[in-house]
Amino acid sequence: MNEALKEKLKTLPASPGVYFHKNVNNEIIYVGKAAVLKNRVRQYFQKSQKDPKTEALVSEIVDTDWIVVDTEMDALFLEAEMIKRYMPKWNILLRDDKTVSYVRIDLKSEVPFVSFTRNPTDDKATYVGPFYGKSGIEKAVRILRRIFPYYDKPYTGRKTLNTDLGLTPGIEIGKSTAKDYKRNLKKMIRYLEGDRKKLLKELEKTMLLESKKGNFEAAAEARDQLRGLKELQKKIVFSDKEFLDISSDQALKQLQKMLNLISPPRRIEGYDISHQSGKDTVGSMVVFVNGTATRSEYRKFKVRTSTNDDLKSLREVIERRLKHKEWDFPNLILIDGGETQINAVLPLIGPYNIPIIGRSKSGDHSKSAKVTLVIPEATGSFRRIKLSSGDHVTRLIARVDEEAHRFAITYHSLLKRKNMLN
Repeated sequence: MNEALKEKLKTLPASPGVYFHKNVNNEIIYVGKAAVLKNRVRQYFQKSQKDPKTEALVSEIVDTDWIVVDTEMDALFLEAEMIKRYMPKWNILLRDDKTVSYVRIDLKSEVPFVSFTRNPTDDKATYVGPFYGKSGIEKAVRILRRIFPYYDKPYTGRKTLNTDLGLTPGIEIGKSTAKDYKRNLKKMIRYLEGDRKKLLKELEKTMLLESKKGNFEAAAEARDQLRGLKELQKKIVFSDKEFLDISSDQALKQLQKMLNLISPPRRIEGYDISHQSGKDTVGSMVVFVNGTATRSEYRKFKVRTSTNDDLKSLREVIERRLKHKEWDFPNLILIDGGETQINAVLPLIGPYNIPIIGRSKSGDHSKSAKVTLVIPEATGSFRRIKLSSGDHVTRLIARVDEEAHRFAITYHSLLKRKNMLN
């Protein structure tokens, strides 16, 4: 361990967070999470016996950075996002497949059950994840079970100890119905996916509305769920992404400087168009809040005039998005393309003063694609910035672009299958 790193480790906080180990080339080679950063990061440099792979990792570490978060569970979600963004080599080399988990819920079943899996399949079930570290997400879902009771095994209709403990919806004793159970499972999925603020507002609204109607049982259920979730926020787990210290995110800081923004772009929206020879044309909008994917804010658009004209489709999608004043407006828009694509939508976003950039990479949506940012100037000209593959901004832009492309392709494929069946 060099002297500079030795001194830096003395400033580690006793807080939960995510840490980034770097090599001599300043590349992020490992991302990890910690309940207490001070203790976890220092463990790497203690003389205790380590397995050969970890010893090899430590031998490469020249510097370490970190981001502080509110809770251990926030660290769980941020770690997952940063691993997707940087794909550090040592996370891949050290990763045991057993540590990557998804929450699986098959809402198409008559009575669904909640389980965990390492390998999601195309079985039409809902998968939330991936999460790196099985114990963390299992703990979170167990706590949520107190608020949204669920079955953890296939439903048999028989009463169990979990029924008596209030950990199942109680369909087996007539306490609830399959319809009500699914409705509550959807709430739990929304909470896990980050749609927490909106869910709390809806529960409050439901409580008041049902109370006015005289449906006191439904009002009491909404009240209990609202109380439980508010208490949950105090105790553990899910504080909103808005509370992350974005000043520590190198990519956002670089974007701020590169684009001459007043502050780091808190909300980035990425757009992409997908079709096959002008058929089943769709547009996608993905949202990254403070550098992390916020799936509850993703939106998909079925282009009303199905056409081969990508520029026309992009204009339609942006125009329809801007009509939704109830959605938070972005601090930055990223589109797939260069000068031509930017010029197509500039008249739409101009009145809103929303910065926009294009990612020019000749149709390559992979993380290893060479990236050139295309930035419009006030003079009407364009500035082009070529980014190296290891750059922080490159990694973030590639991550947003990859998500926009994936989301668009998924929706296009769904429409295509539906139309083939009709």
